[in-house]
Amino acid sequence: MPRIERDPAKLFAVPRVSAETRPDGALVLRSPVALQTADRCVGDWLVRWAAQAPERVFIAERDAAGGWRRVTYAQALEQVERIAACLLELGLSEQRPLAVLSDNSVEHALMMLGAMHAGVPYASVSQAYSLMSTDHAKLKSIIGQLTPGLLYAARSQPFAAALAALAGTHDAPVVIGSGDPATQARAHGLIPFESLVAPRDVAPARAAFAAVTPQTIAKLLFTSGSTGLPKGVINTHRMLCTNQQAKAQLWPFLGDTPPVIVDWLPWSHTFGGNHNFNLVLRHGGTLYIDGGRPVPGLFETSIGNLKDQPPTLYFNVPRGFELLVAALRQDAQLRDAFFSRLQVAFYAAAALPQHLWDALNEMASATLGQPVALVSAWGSTETSPLATDCHFQAPRSGVIGVPIPGTELKLVPNGDKHEIRVRGPNIMPGYWRNPELSAKAFDDEGFYLIGDAVRLADPADPARGLIFDGRVAEDFKLSSGTWVNVGGLRLRAVESMAPIAQDVVVCGHDRGDIRLLVFVNAVAARQFADLPADTTPEQVIQAPAVRARVAAGLAALRAAGGGSSSYAVAALLMTEPPGIDAGEITDKAYVNQRAVLTRRAALVRRLYEQPAEGADIVTA
Repeated sequence: MPRIERDPAKLFAVPRVSAETRPDGALVLRSPVALQTADRCVGDWLVRWAAQAPERVFIAERDAAGGWRRVTYAQALEQVERIAACLLELGLSEQRPLAVLSDNSVEHALMMLGAMHAGVPYASVSQAYSLMSTDHAKLKSIIGQLTPGLLYAARSQPFAAALAALAGTHDAPVVIGSGDPATQARAHGLIPFESLVAPRDVAPARAAFAAVTPQTIAKLLFTSGSTGLPKGVINTHRMLCTNQQAKAQLWPFLGDTPPVIVDWLPWSHTFGGNHNFNLVLRHGGTLYIDGGRPVPGLFETSIGNLKDQPPTLYFNVPRGFELLVAALRQDAQLRDAFFSRLQVAFYAAAALPQHLWDALNEMASATLGQPVALVSAWGSTETSPLATDCHFQAPRSGVIGVPIPGTELKLVPNGDKHEIRVRGPNIMPGYWRNPELSAKAFDDEGFYLIGDAVRLADPADPARGLIFDGRVAEDFKLSSGTWVNVGGLRLRAVESMAPIAQDVVVCGHDRGDIRLLVFVNAVAARQFADLPADTTPEQVIQAPAVRARVAAGLAALRAAGGGSSSYAVAALLMTEPPGIDAGEITDKAYVNQRAVLTRRAALVRRLYEQPAEGADIVTA
């Protein structure tokens, strides 16, 4: 087995930044490294690897018997061309996109690549809008905006209610996955997936592929709609290809070691669908689709997959790392497998609590004799997604890196923060069929207004990276006029109350003090308090050990100093998880502060009753 390189100095390019301070106080950061020529389109990667490594496994998923169904690069290209030809026969076009309603699968990947090969936009719609929503409002809004030429769903029965709810919102035929018998699909007026990959003349598909340009729309990704109905973000081939070209320059080891990942992150989001999927395809790697999720009862599936197919790169959101750390501590076999060929662990979507960072470093060192690079990045659906990259080992969690080649960052003073704006070839041209919203998304210099805030890790040395400093719109003032940095306080609060708090929502706008709504991690709290497995969440939050841990966390925040804007005086422990219909949470487990405060306004009022008391309220 070849030696596995884990030294960050040999894995990554040297971080470089040029800085320009403007008279108005704005700071513009750029990479002095030129962005090299990117590929024309996503399909060029598939064609390249089908020629250079035809028998290498591109993508795999578990089949009904529990084994891996593997598709090689050569097999993928053959099926993608057939699907592309079929989509053209069905009349799909730039104005009649493909909409995929179901989650990650081999067939989903082939449909995605088939659409892009034909120059047809592909839209992956969060599966939660079909299977978890009760009113299907967001699903209907998205399909209404798209006017799709074709819908794809993996199974007919689970999606029956969603498809019924969509009646009258579109005129597209529906393709159903191969899990449904073809005869049954046809009986219900559905097109079986098998008919799309049947042998056919692919000359029209190859002609359409040759006509794809960097400006061709590759994807339409819909934001979570946390403050309203989802909006479609246009992703062009230029955006996706320049993003991966920048990544290749910053992570040069990918050219030597084709990545192997085991990944659950949904392709309806830019983290899983653009960053991870495209990274594998760009570098001729292998993607094992993880049918698990970072929730109790499903994460066990992820553990089994990680044992069976140890990754070279591991991507997850902080909630996933929380469950992973707990599993690694308890399972020596998992530790040995997980770290056996791991080169980099990567977190995004939210800051990683420091105790999880420390635990991963400790276990990697104990298992391997050295730590594994633990890094992050920053961006959004509109930036496809990479805008900064931490291609160096930061001293602690929270560093999001420096601007990637070809991308400029403008840091604009905003109150006591610096709002960050982005410009470059990775930035969207606008929102799908919404010119008014598109125009409002950019400043007069063409920088995208993302709404986040950052600060320099070391003001004297920008190359040490930026630190995410929360959402500008989330911050508020206390009645004293003191600004509250919600993002920073949220992270410190979760850390101080670990492992009880899965997440917190910070309250206190125009009030005299800060108080917290706490989403309790019931499983971790039961283990912490040594409670029986059948203890209800309502009983968990009343357990003396749980309440004592929360009270100690509140006291620790206050003892750390910093004034009234840096600690909370009370916390309300919630047993109801954040709801997707209300926009309180995304598929990646990011909790939207504003949506929670709006939906749970009654809890906020009760939290501020004087004195604050009750079985679910803890005071410092």
